[in-house]
Amino acid sequence: MPVKSPVLVDLKFSPATVAKALETAFADRGSINLADPSSKGADLSHADYALLWKPDADLFERAPNLKVIFSGGAGVDSMMSIAGLPDIPMVRFVDRSLTTRMSEWVVMQCLMHLRDVQGHLRNQRQHLWVQQQGPEAADVTVGVMGLGVLGCDAAAKLKVMGFNVIGWSRNRKQIDGMQTFDAGELDAFLAQTDILVGLLPLTPETTGIYNASLFSRLRRGGALSRPVFINAGRGKSQVQADIASAIRTGVLGGASLDVFDVEPLAKGDPLWDLENVIITPHDSAVSEEKALMGHVEEQIARFERGEPLQHLVDRSRGY
Repeated sequence: MPVKSPVLVDLKFSPATVAKALETAFADRGSINLADPSSKGADLSHADYALLWKPDADLFERAPNLKVIFSGGAGVDSMMSIAGLPDIPMVRFVDRSLTTRMSEWVVMQCLMHLRDVQGHLRNQRQHLWVQQQGPEAADVTVGVMGLGVLGCDAAAKLKVMGFNVIGWSRNRKQIDGMQTFDAGELDAFLAQTDILVGLLPLTPETTGIYNASLFSRLRRGGALSRPVFINAGRGKSQVQADIASAIRTGVLGGASLDVFDVEPLAKGDPLWDLENVIITPHDSAVSEEKALMGHVEEQIARFERGEPLQHLVDRSRGY
């Protein structure tokens, strides 16, 4: 039986958790953990597969014979601009747990703005007993930008909570029970949206798409009075100065942000201190290492049986 080449692993996650997950992963072929000092200078020319998240710039020079690249996350934008990226299949990470956790975060943020949790917390700190008379979910339209696996799951769960949900994607998607819009209908989509949820991949077209112009076209005078922006997609898709300005001027009534242009978010960034802005440290849906490696094992097995890989990246679209 031929010897199977080990899987290259270059994940900029917690080194301890990656190492722990690798103890039981890829038992039939082994792995080379590039975070391990012992791998420095190792010959990688025999490697067929690589599991990567923000890999070292010289990786593809060191491993010139790769057959498939597996992303350590749902997105691949961290790799698309790396010099020397080989023209081989790239596979995104799609996992039930990651999808569920993203939807939990999105639903939580929508409910927090719906029920003005920030206002309740301010009153609590001042020992004030002030009852709120806000709308119910059915009075609020949530517009989801990005209708991939994550966006569709979040939309379905928001509907269960009673929100009116609409969706936007570059190409129109037919989704039962939901009004959808395509690239040419962005203004119509925004005009109906009270809470905008960003779950777009990062491409040249989506870089900086969440900006002052877009915020000004969201619905005003709806059940929430002022629109809310929620982003758990990609940090570079938003113009952070425009978010801060929109909050200060009342164009936006609130925001929930899990991703940022530069991470960690700088301690002096004005977003930290703005009322009705909720910041989380890019942990809405962190990849779970064991699930990630199980996904890679399954895809390698499919590939070696001659079956199609799943969740392939379309390079022409960038996701």
